[in-house]
Amino acid sequence: MKIAILIPCYNEELTVKNVINDFQHKLPDASIYVFDNNSTDKTAAIAEEAGAIVKREPRQGKGFVVEAMFRTIDADYYVMVDGDDTYPVDKVELMLSELKNSVDMVVGDRLSNGTYSKENTRVFHSFGNWLVKTMINRLFHVHLNDIMSGYRVFSKDFVKNYPALCDGFQVETDMTIFALDHNYVIKEIEISFQERPDGSESKINTYTDGARVIMTIFNLYRHYRPLIFFTVVAILFVLLALIVGFPVVQEYILYDYVYRVPSAVLSASLMIFSLLTFITGIILDSVRHNSKELLNLRRKEDVHEAE
Repeated sequence: MKIAILIPCYNEELTVKNVINDFQHKLPDASIYVFDNNSTDKTAAIAEEAGAIVKREPRQGKGFVVEAMFRTIDADYYVMVDGDDTYPVDKVELMLSELKNSVDMVVGDRLSNGTYSKENTRVFHSFGNWLVKTMINRLFHVHLNDIMSGYRVFSKDFVKNYPALCDGFQVETDMTIFALDHNYVIKEIEISFQERPDGSESKINTYTDGARVIMTIFNLYRHYRPLIFFTVVAILFVLLALIVGFPVVQEYILYDYVYRVPSAVLSASLMIFSLLTFITGIILDSVRHNSKELLNLRRKEDVHEAE
């Protein structure tokens, strides 16, 4: 059983050695890969000295790093963890064992036991986690606790079929939505969380990256639930058309003549837009359905070849 530890890093010279050493002690037979994303400090050199295999990803952004990691590394099980030393490794064996129970992605849940709220000093980060969790759970009718955790364990099936659609810190949200849409099994394991040591700074901008994550949720919902998304948009067009067109219809009933021609044209146009939007949703939903069937067929073929 080949286990790959994947550590995406950008300027983590203060913490990357601790992360590598912890996994070397806990999983001595695992291969540890550090993917350096244009660091300007000694991250890569320290990682090499600590015994990790260092690879470089020139495209800036965590999403690009994840895409490169999943594309280039071959293993049976994959552990992805940030290089900031905020995720203790004590539960990694338990997380890996869950993959043997037909689980495809195990998420280290920082939020359920309260350590994140105690250790994290950035209030808006906690609010952002809650907001993203609430939106995902309501949009996809699930009950997940930690959508944005950077500590995850994956099956080979998930890694080799996951297409990274985001370039930045939205990638964890993207992974979760992809897994939900394609019926991959997600399991959450409660873990503790520890704040970064003094001198180590987070690369996440609370407001900019938070806004990008929220926009990503809506965009991914448009990709994965096109019929519902475009039906809602079509209904909005219909309501607007009725608001604009009601005085026109009332005027015609009273006077047998339409005086508000621009309003009549606008109302008719909005109705046409609503119909086109609904048809777009039907077409895209059919395309998505066919894509899911192709992916499921490929997954079955992979299982058959493995047997």
